[in-house]
Amino acid sequence: MEDSKARVLIVEDDEDINKILYDMLVVEGYDVKSAYSGTEASIYIEQEEWSLVLLDLMIPGKSGEELLVTIRKENNMPVIIISAKEEPGIQAKLLRIGADDFIRKPFDVDEVLARVEANLRRYQSTTFEKKKESVFVYDNIRVDVEAREVLIGDIVVNLTAKEFSILELFLRYPTKVFSKDNLYESVWGSESICDDNTITVHISNLRSKLVKAGTTKEYIKTIWGIGYRFL
Repeated sequence: MEDSKARVLIVEDDEDINKILYDMLVVEGYDVKSAYSGTEASIYIEQEEWSLVLLDLMIPGKSGEELLVTIRKENNMPVIIISAKEEPGIQAKLLRIGADDFIRKPFDVDEVLARVEANLRRYQSTTFEKKKESVFVYDNIRVDVEAREVLIGDIVVNLTAKEFSILELFLRYPTKVFSKDNLYESVWGSESICDDNTITVHISNLRSKLVKAGTTKEYIKTIWGIGYRFL
């Protein structure tokens, strides 16, 4: 395990399942707390810092889906859904609104541990880079956040403020899949109402400007039914 002090919040109303997850993570050296309702979890998330959340969907009080939306308005830590819910398209829906991973019940303990470790590794790495870096270089793309400048080789790319913010977000988290809601909340603000067409137009314009400036490939990939990622 990468970080024995990583803090994990378990949100699961089934006491037996909660205890299995709790004991498993404690043995691995994590700092763990259990919540048994969405309301209780909301208080812990508001008052404390967490490295990762394991979240059931069918919980009393605030539902798992509602809690996920609330978390994503203010926090970037990984959220892994653990659920027996078999509603068609549920996994894609949850990824679209901000989940990082999905594990179906009944689960394998070793798989849960592996998913926790993998998500923490990605999060801790990108969080460190986000705090440290103000200049990002990816292939022939160079983004200077402080100067608000984008270069493709020696060519300056003139982006609007929103286009620049979208590109910066992709470069800070180059493996993350962003739903349109994720992008809208991060770039326009969580109080705005997401307009799918606005996101589509900005992504299209950003792609076009990068290609015209001489990028070696189309970096912004559409993940159908979910959103976008940077490759």
